[in-house]
Amino acid sequence: MTTTGGILHLDGQPWWPTGFNAYQLATDWTVNAGCGAMVDLDSYFSSRQPGTVTRFNAFQNLAVDKRNGKLNFEPIDAVFAAAERHRQLLIPVLAAQDGACEDEQYKTREWYLGGWKEPTDMPLSYNEWVAAAVDRWAGSPSIAAWELLGEPEVGVCTTPDCDLHQRRCPEDSSQVLRDWVDAAGAVARAHDQRHLLTLGLLGGEQCGLADGGYALVAASPYLDVVQYHDYDDASFLPLRLEQTEKPVLVAEFGIRAGSCLPLTERATRVGAQIDRYHTMGTAGALLWAFVPDPRPQECTYDIGPFDPIHGLPQMR
Repeated sequence: MTTTGGILHLDGQPWWPTGFNAYQLATDWTVNAGCGAMVDLDSYFSSRQPGTVTRFNAFQNLAVDKRNGKLNFEPIDAVFAAAERHRQLLIPVLAAQDGACEDEQYKTREWYLGGWKEPTDMPLSYNEWVAAAVDRWAGSPSIAAWELLGEPEVGVCTTPDCDLHQRRCPEDSSQVLRDWVDAAGAVARAHDQRHLLTLGLLGGEQCGLADGGYALVAASPYLDVVQYHDYDDASFLPLRLEQTEKPVLVAEFGIRAGSCLPLTERATRVGAQIDRYHTMGTAGALLWAFVPDPRPQECTYDIGPFDPIHGLPQMR
């Protein structure tokens, strides 16, 4: 995958990818602590058209053997192997802002200022994990792009639970985030000069992205593709498209269904929304989220194996 201006290319041809977030693909209860339910990898990837994209959690904790606390790459290796067998493309997310499925600790401003290089309860620090992961899987033909972090924010916690409404956002937060992207991106690129780098930007008024912050971060030479996560009816998307000439991937969007909306109606709305993103000038769209165990009696973003979304022409 390559880029020209705001357009993605695959094998030299303009490309507008669609696909799913399937965060739990590396869950293996026999090895790791997991992150969601286990997935039949061959069943999942064989249900997708070759060349479609899946964004998944490639967190360090999913490569830690719960029996001895040591690194065990087998569960994530299995995701790459299955994707390769079915000619699928992956965006591995190397860590998340909220610490979900790892240490459950929200990453504060101090983490971006240097904590990302410090030892943790896991075998490797964040920067060591980026180096190890990128080095290990850089040769995989399934890599679409590496995602340095999901949904970064640079807030200062003022309460033990880091309540959103009690966080502070210093004036230099955008520069702090940009400096971190440059440094972490350099770590990844030192181990893989071929594949693209991206960052899981929400794209709203998060700390570090508000006002001109998105443009500053997007301008990093270590970001090839930027993101927008749409849970606000694309309120900020036109602005974000104006603020960068790089491809803007809508890497998360979802519509709740089940008890609150028939799945067939959701599928119709999803198809229309994908068409809207295409018209707006984005670079692709990934749905939140595939799960092997959907909850049809509840109102959720779950997309199960037999959801009518799979049959949409926009998803092929």
